[in-house]
Amino acid sequence: MSTNTLITVIVVAAVVVLALSLMLWMLARRRHLRGQFGPEYERTVEEKGGKLAAERDLRAREERHDQLDIKELPPERRRHYTEEWSGVQEHFVDRPEGAVAEADQLVTRLMRERGYPTDGYSGQLRDLSVEHGRTLEHYRAAHDVQVRSDGGQATTEELRGAMVHYRALFEEMLTDQRSR
Repeated sequence: MSTNTLITVIVVAAVVVLALSLMLWMLARRRHLRGQFGPEYERTVEEKGGKLAAERDLRAREERHDQLDIKELPPERRRHYTEEWSGVQEHFVDRPEGAVAEADQLVTRLMRERGYPTDGYSGQLRDLSVEHGRTLEHYRAAHDVQVRSDGGQATTEELRGAMVHYRALFEEMLTDQRSR
């Protein structure tokens, strides 16, 4: 075998090994993002129109999240929030619309105290998606009902469902159990 042929074989083999390594790395990264974000991964793929754009967006969310100072609550603050939640649920009997609005405000205060920015709903979704991707759909559903309730467009059954959805995210954030 000539030197040129040997060099060609080595270069081709090196390119194949590099291509396979890159492909395996991309598959591992995709698997990580799917596991990290759960249903939010597919939602983002659909929203962004493809996996590459979605994965870029999800990685940016992870990077942003890494800059946040997310903290656990001390036991006395968890007890306080638990008591507040019980009060909100009690209000539901007499004022369902008001109780759903209170639940939304309570969840937002809990987010803020944990260290999540609460500047706007879409930002909250983005920041929560990193650690609470599987519970995020609960938040979306509850928020949707709450917005419709403000316009008098939600039924009592929908309001009850919103309370259940808010409670799912509330309990997960309160106990610091991530949905991954």
